[in-house]
Amino acid sequence: MTGRTLGLRQICDLRECFGLKKNRDREEPETTDRSASGLSHVGKAAYGALKFKHAFFHHKLWNVTYGKVVGKLQHTPRDAWTRENGDVKSGHDDWFPEQMGEIIGRTEVWCDVLSLGPPDGLFMVEFRKAIRKLAKKSLDEDKVIVVRMMFGNLPAQPVNCDAIIKELTSGIANDDSTNLRLWVGAWIKGVSWNHAKIIAVDGHFLHTGGHNLWDPHYLKKDPVHDLSVEMEGGVARDGHRYAEAQWDFIRKRQHTVVGWIVDKLPDKLPMIAQTRVTVSEFPMNVATEFPARFDFDLIPERSFLKDAVPMITIGRYGTINWKARPSDDAILAMINSSKKSIRMALQDLGPVCIPKTKIPLPGLGWPKEYMTALARAIWLRNVVVEIVLSHPNSIPDGLSFTEANYGNGWSCVDVAAQIIKNLKEIFGADDIRLRMKVEDNLRVCFLKQKIGSAYSSGIQMGMHAKHFIIDDQCAYIGSQNLYVCDLAEWGVIVDHKEATRKMMDEYWCPMWEASYTGEDCSVQEVMDGLDIDRGPERKLHSFRRPNWHKKKENSEVDSDLPDSDLSTPLLAV
Repeated sequence: MTGRTLGLRQICDLRECFGLKKNRDREEPETTDRSASGLSHVGKAAYGALKFKHAFFHHKLWNVTYGKVVGKLQHTPRDAWTRENGDVKSGHDDWFPEQMGEIIGRTEVWCDVLSLGPPDGLFMVEFRKAIRKLAKKSLDEDKVIVVRMMFGNLPAQPVNCDAIIKELTSGIANDDSTNLRLWVGAWIKGVSWNHAKIIAVDGHFLHTGGHNLWDPHYLKKDPVHDLSVEMEGGVARDGHRYAEAQWDFIRKRQHTVVGWIVDKLPDKLPMIAQTRVTVSEFPMNVATEFPARFDFDLIPERSFLKDAVPMITIGRYGTINWKARPSDDAILAMINSSKKSIRMALQDLGPVCIPKTKIPLPGLGWPKEYMTALARAIWLRNVVVEIVLSHPNSIPDGLSFTEANYGNGWSCVDVAAQIIKNLKEIFGADDIRLRMKVEDNLRVCFLKQKIGSAYSSGIQMGMHAKHFIIDDQCAYIGSQNLYVCDLAEWGVIVDHKEATRKMMDEYWCPMWEASYTGEDCSVQEVMDGLDIDRGPERKLHSFRRPNWHKKKENSEVDSDLPDSDLSTPLLAV
């Protein structure tokens, strides 16, 4: 890391100097996306919410675009629905980090990588192979290749960017003899940090979903289940765009007095600061301190992609923005547009709890808008809702409770009863009609594999996927949990009936066949649980309807925005 000189503007404006200047999300009239004409009723609902509420964030946090799914959906363990008996074998899913490394290795000009935390184990091995391949390619072809990696600075667990760069570039000359340019950054602001999982290469190749880069969680014994997807086409450009604001945030924060001081401290040193950004560059004293902004003019031209289908990219930046959370509104609009079915594969819907209790952490609650939308879909439109959840407190590979914990502690009965409680409160339905709706329209179960619900160690199977399907027409795969947390998230909506059907055949249908036995959630238990207090329901972050007739604030949406509602903890993996 290198130092910097504080400019006159920072010295004169103490709010700017200490990173306290409060800018707000710019309000702009609704926008129009020319690619939206081919959307389904579900896609149009999401697009309608985005263009009206979040016009300014078009091409930043959302976009209507095109792309195609490459190969089959990438779920691990891959043999979950076919393995007849026994636990996973050694090397069972080594193919997954190898595939991620192969995608990075395709880079000709520019690669963006985002994840919750840096790679370890085999993920680090494969990423290092890819970086070495790119270093050689940059010399052989005499061109600069840019790689930017962004991670989350978790509370009391800051990313050591210097150490990550050192490990990734082992064996590569750290001087001007290489044309590789690599940056590793990380950030936290209040209760927000990066949680998106993206590999975007040259505006054409994309890998995204729920997988983190942690060897013990996915590649060893008792692995947690997860889902990602590889795509090609214009959809990949939005992955680069999404990364840009996080790099802007790091640039601006490093240029405050506090950022200047923090920059002089070791990356690995824990701090109590509400906001912390770190960045390191390679080669030292050759690469600039911060990476350049992504430039579409640099990426290779490609011919029109055949068989591309409509897609919508949706994201949120957490407290980097003041109030705007575009993906929340898009997901809510999709649920509210449902006519026949809602199918969800989720880690949980209930809030994160105090360990070994069903008491939500302070400030947390059930996601009110989502729970209400599910209840209204069941009651008003007779929609069938199917949900697969993680077993509570599933821990892979003998890790400690603090190292890994999938499932927030809620049972299937808890989740179903909370949905039906909303239905009762909104519509005042009597118990007979409520019971009919539970029997006919709501099915909730824990994840199971073909071998059952637990590994031989006794560890019950964990789920980390963030995936849902509306009316078998539109499917989301990404990083965003639906329980309450305020992290930076990103994902892709595939709005095409045939493409969605293919994904269902590969993933949802075999998972549901293995998982749903009717044993996890009985009608009587749900009815008996309607009066149980499981904690409050909490509103998602909302963006109020702009008042166009009023004078707009003279402020810009940049990456130096005020702390939002900091009463919303934490934790998501």
